[in-house]
Amino acid sequence: MSETDTTIKQYADADERERSDRVGREQEQSDERRRVQTCPECDGRLETDTEHGETVCTDCGLVVETDEIDRGPEWRAFDSAERDSKSRVGAPTTKMMHDKGLSTNIGWQDKDAYGRALSSRQRRQMQRLRTWNERFRTRDSKERNLKQALGEIDRMASALGLPENVRETASVIYRRALDEDLLPGRSIEGVATAALYAAARQAGTPRSLDEFTVVSRVEKMELTRTYRYVVRELKLEVQPADPESYVPRFVSQLGLSDETERRARELLRNAKDQGLTSGKSPVGLAAAGVYAAALLTNEKVTQSQVGDVADISEVTIRNRYKELLEADPDGLYD
Repeated sequence: MSETDTTIKQYADADERERSDRVGREQEQSDERRRVQTCPECDGRLETDTEHGETVCTDCGLVVETDEIDRGPEWRAFDSAERDSKSRVGAPTTKMMHDKGLSTNIGWQDKDAYGRALSSRQRRQMQRLRTWNERFRTRDSKERNLKQALGEIDRMASALGLPENVRETASVIYRRALDEDLLPGRSIEGVATAALYAAARQAGTPRSLDEFTVVSRVEKMELTRTYRYVVRELKLEVQPADPESYVPRFVSQLGLSDETERRARELLRNAKDQGLTSGKSPVGLAAAGVYAAALLTNEKVTQSQVGDVADISEVTIRNRYKELLEADPDGLYD
């Protein structure tokens, strides 16, 4: 056999071995897919339950896999155009940021992707980029106005312990006020505080005007005047504050029991049914209801402690709690 024939035979043997290896790998992958698609107990067909994140055998009901990762999109599309227009890139949009969260933020840590500190030249460059990025994000007066107001709303909501849905609603109310040109002649802080106050009442988590005055940068008189103006011009549907909505917070801050909270709610409902709550401060009624309920459940709490939590005077509590107890149909007050 010549040298050329030997070389050809070597290449042919190499091709044959590669072909055999490829066929073997394909067979192994096919067997693996078959094992995944069939039940290990009865060889039945497996089906994926996307709602519960489980893989279940359709014949014997065996749960083969749990807590599966949903790799599909978080949105729904009903036609090809809608599917093409949607994307999973970036964080969700939010009304709580002036640019709805669509812009780029440059971190302040002066570190690269591996956590290494940047050189002095790179730090200067990043600082220039931050400056220009900030200028582009707030390139007109409306953007600057929104940025200041939404930051103020977030600050006050954090100080008052209001949930995120209230902040979102307040941001929408402020944006409407800005679009309808309600701000000329009024301060940004005043309209932002009024929007947050209205949002808290709409969400059923109200705070008193005195509490808002403490965390706000405007006076109480300006807040009430701006609030009435915003509600009237935007035609907001804000129901009168329910005294019961203040009870859980007062009970929690005073460290009282669930039984006291339940009795306070009952006293306030009875007073409301008899028309005793009309024209009275809901905060004062709630504080008086908590104090009266604490007396009925033999829990030790003073009028001064309740007044400090509710930010009202002891005289108001004394006047109101007697009315609530006298309106109690169970006759527990003599």
